[in-house]
Amino acid sequence: MKKAAVGIDIGGTSTIMGIVDTDGNCLYKKDIVTSEGKELNEFLRLLSDLIDEGTSFLNEEYRIAGIGIGAPNGNSKSGNIEFAPNLPWKGVLPVVEKFRGIRQERIILANDANAAAIGEMVYGGAKGMGDFLVITLGTGLGSGFVSNGRLITGHDGLAGELGHVTVNRNGRMCGCGRRGCLETYVSAKGIKRTLFKLLGHFPDIQSDLRSVSFENLEPPMITKAAEDGDKLAQMAFEYTGGLLGRKLADIVAITSPSAIFLMGGLANAGDLIISPAKKSMEINLLKVFKNKIEILPSSLKENPGVLGAAALVWGYNSC
Repeated sequence: MKKAAVGIDIGGTSTIMGIVDTDGNCLYKKDIVTSEGKELNEFLRLLSDLIDEGTSFLNEEYRIAGIGIGAPNGNSKSGNIEFAPNLPWKGVLPVVEKFRGIRQERIILANDANAAAIGEMVYGGAKGMGDFLVITLGTGLGSGFVSNGRLITGHDGLAGELGHVTVNRNGRMCGCGRRGCLETYVSAKGIKRTLFKLLGHFPDIQSDLRSVSFENLEPPMITKAAEDGDKLAQMAFEYTGGLLGRKLADIVAITSPSAIFLMGGLANAGDLIISPAKKSMEINLLKVFKNKIEILPSSLKENPGVLGAAALVWGYNSC
């Protein structure tokens, strides 16, 4: 009998459930609005119904080996989602404990960026790599560290928060309550803030983005403008990639990865962000690490959240 895994990607707006085989093929996928579940128990029952709906479409030769869940602030050691600011339920949420009261399958919860790292190792470009780093560039900045083939989670399950290292102690206000966190600069929201600052600082430089409000501006618009030669959009990517590269150099000195993978909406800009990040990282690297570490786009182009969550079932090891 063939095995398949359920992958659940919980987001602030929508939650996607997929059933994935051992080769990374998504056999079934469906999403719901996260806030449909007014209470956590109601939300988990909705997910259980989705799983039952999906398995009913599978060929009988498939058996569900487990359920992987990727979620913001997901703690793999406690099985809880802890104080996730963008989810409709607040505080410490005992997701695994409550879901086990509904489902019989093995259930694994992880931080969504950690799930992405396992997905890259199981299904993507990090196959065969023992030491690498995944950076997710979405609304915020997430990160997953793998060392000697094992995910680094720390003593409390919360290790790997690269987005909340400080780049400017008097800098931009972060959702975590502190100032100057990396994700306030290197993220979808961060590059928007950078562009608007540049628009104010350089009023004489022409840019088609001047006519777009902050609320309506999306990172793909900045990417398209930069590709079309917009000077301010290009400057925004140079600044954003430069800050990322500087902090990656610090991380390399600690973890010495063979590669760093970028994924998420902002990473879709490709070389516009990879090139300045690589240049800045190399400038700031200790000599023994220079020209050793690649910065690569993730090879998980479709359903990365679902694939990462499903991969937890096959490839989860932590230290």
